[in-house]
Parts: sequence; C-alpha cells; structure tokens
Amino acid sequence: MDAFQIVNKFFLSVKEDSLVANKITVKIAGNNRLIPVQKVTDSDFPLLASVFMNNVFLTDNINHTPHVFVLNETLCYLRMTGNKIENKGGMYFAAMIQVNNTIQKLDFGDCDLGTQSMIALATVLNNNESIKALNLNRPILYSEEEETTIHIASMLKVNCTLVELHLCKHGMKNFGIERLCDALYNNSTLRYLDLSCNKISRDGMKFLGQLLKQNSTLEIVDLNFNRIEDDGAFYLSDALTTHNRTLQALAVTYNNISGAGLVALSDAMKTNPVLSYIYIWGNKLDEAACVAFAELLQSGRLKPTGTDVEPYEVDGRIYLAEVSHGLKRHYYWTPSYGEPDNEYENASLAINPVIEHL
Repeated sequence: MDAFQIVNKFFLSVKEDSLVANKITVKIAGNNRLIPVQKVTDSDFPLLASVFMNNVFLTDNINHTPHVFVLNETLCYLRMTGNKIENKGGMYFAAMIQVNNTIQKLDFGDCDLGTQSMIALATVLNNNESIKALNLNRPILYSEEEETTIHIASMLKVNCTLVELHLCKHGMKNFGIERLCDALYNNSTLRYLDLSCNKISRDGMKFLGQLLKQNSTLEIVDLNFNRIEDDGAFYLSDALTTHNRTLQALAVTYNNISGAGLVALSDAMKTNPVLSYIYIWGNKLDEAACVAFAELLQSGRLKPTGTDVEPYEVDGRIYLAEVSHGLKRHYYWTPSYGEPDNEYENASLAINPVIEHL
C-alpha cells in the first residue's frame, strides 16, 4: 500500500469537520483529549494538504507535505508544538519558508528537530522578511559544539524582521551565549530573547551584561533555569543601573542566586525606570532578599502583577511566597507589544497534540 494511503483516523475526521466549518483556524488536538488519539506525523501531511485544497480561504494547489503552504497568502500563524516531525519535517518547513512570505509566527517547540533541520531553518531566515516570532524549544541535539547556536547567531546578524526568539533547552553554554551576544550588537529588531533551561553560568552573563549596556532593542530576556549565581546577577544589575533603559522584563528564576545578587537586582530597579517585570522565585530568598522585594512592592515601584513573589510577615520577619505570574503573558504580541491585529490572529493554524502551553 502506498504510504500516503495510510490515514490517521483522527486526522481524517478533522479534515471532514474543517471542510464543513469553513474556517481558517483549524485546531488539531491530540493526547490532551479525554479520548486519546494518534499524534500527527510526517505521513499525515498529505491529508493536511488536502484539507486546504478546496478551502476558499486557503488557496493552494500543491500536493503533499508542508509545501501546501508555499503559495498560501492567508496563513499567518503555524503552530506545530509537540508533533514529532524530526529532521525530515523540519527540512520540509525550511524549504517552505524559503518561498512563503506570509507566515509571521512559527512554533516548532518540542518537535524533535535535529541539527540538520535547525541549521536549515536558521539559514533560510537569513533572507526571510515575514517571520516575526519563532519557537525552536527543545530540539534533539547530540553535539557539544553548539553548531546550531552558531548558525542562529549568524542569522541574527543579518535578519531584520524577527522580534521574538525562543531557544529553551538547547544545552547552550557560555560559548553559545557569547556568539549570540556578538551577533545582537548588529541586530535592531529582536525584542524577546528566551534562553531558559540552558547551561549558562555567571561567565556567560559577562557577555549579556555588556550587550545590555549598548542594546536599545531587547525588551524581554528569559534566563530561567540556568546557573548565573550572584556574579551573573551583578553583571545584569550593573547594566540595568548604569546604561540600559530598554529592558522591560527579566526572568531569573532557579539560578542559584542568593540574597546579595537579588538585592543588587532590586537596587537596579530603584534606579532604572523602565524595568517593570522581574521574576525571581526558586533562588535563595534570604531575609535581605525578602525585605528588598517587599520594599519594592510596598513603594509601588514594582507592581504585584509584575513579579512572581509576594511578601508576608510571620513573627516580625518578612518572607516571600510564590504567585503565578510569569513571562508567558508576554508571548506572541500580547499587550506588552500592543493590541493584536484581529485579522492576524484569526488567520492561524494550530496543530498541537500535547498541551496548550503558549
């Protein structure tokens, strides 16, 4: 039997529903449903193509694989989160965005992309003029040489469109962040940089601190779940105190920072009028840190919705409790970037079999 004739039954039902619904937004949920269904894989893309073949909103006459999107002039948001498209699927999409000039947001988080497809995606973005947000979280990388980070850095030197970039769980170390920072001296568009869940230490913060002293574009930096420690916090606070007046949100949760580093960051907020969101939970919240952030909140300099901690008092001592605020509120043109465009938000495709986490 031809491989294209092996049909995912759930995918087939989605096709039938989408043709009846006559809508641009097609959500293909998977294992988070009450009744488990089969995940979307490479072999399902021919059927995905057929969903749009006769759709009056998505015009395209190309069969098979993600090439269905090459001539499409409507789709703006493609979300593949959690589908195991791996290198082969990633290469298809790299070829697609080399031609497509409509898609503005691409989400390949947790898609098991490999080194080859990561490099291909970075390479085609050298000349892409439409993609503004890109999620490349958790690829499958076996090398310790950080080849993919090098190619992403080279892309950032010349790309003049990308606004938001997620590089969570790349195994990035100080060498990698040094390459990225070197590239960002030449970049004037990137506003949101996600480096969470990597292996960046205090030495890597030297490069980011120096960059922030000159950069006038970055508004949000996510460093959650690294290991920058107090010295890393000092490098950041120095830049924020003396030079940077652009960064609006900083996340440093679970970075082994003690009271000294956290107090330095709180002091930076007293001087810096722009930094409005700071997330610190998971560090060593000693008495000095608790008092410092309690004073920021009490003074009004830090709003309760601008951090992930809130103070409480027991027997005359100040402690901090965790509250559920975080950077996810800033994802993809949320209010920090202005109100979303209705036409833009309506023209989206979500293929997400795992979990709604963005």
